[in-house]
Amino acid sequence: MNPIMNEIGTVFIPVRDIVKARDWYCNLLGFPHEGEILHGHLYVLPMKGTSIVLDSKIFAEDHIFKAPAFHLNTKDIQAAYTYMQGKNIELVTGIEHGHWFNFKDLDGNLLMICMC
Repeated sequence: MNPIMNEIGTVFIPVRDIVKARDWYCNLLGFPHEGEILHGHLYVLPMKGTSIVLDSKIFAEDHIFKAPAFHLNTKDIQAAYTYMQGKNIELVTGIEHGHWFNFKDLDGNLLMICMC
């Protein structure tokens, strides 16, 4: 039996300032801005499914995501796009093929929202 499981446990996102990043992501996802910052540089977002860990120790300008490493799901791409516009988040694309769009976080990481 293979001891390596065929599932993703977590995705690490490099961030400059762990407190500002925690607040930005919590605001984006509708979570309370609370929770412990671990070891002075890690914050685990309370996601369903695969976890996201913000990590200020691994941040370097050349480590930011220049292509989306993952996407966040939505059931309504237009509502998600309008929501992001209302939050003044930097949108990098329009809605592409009626299915997805890209945006940047505070640190310039390129992320995606996609219809599920």
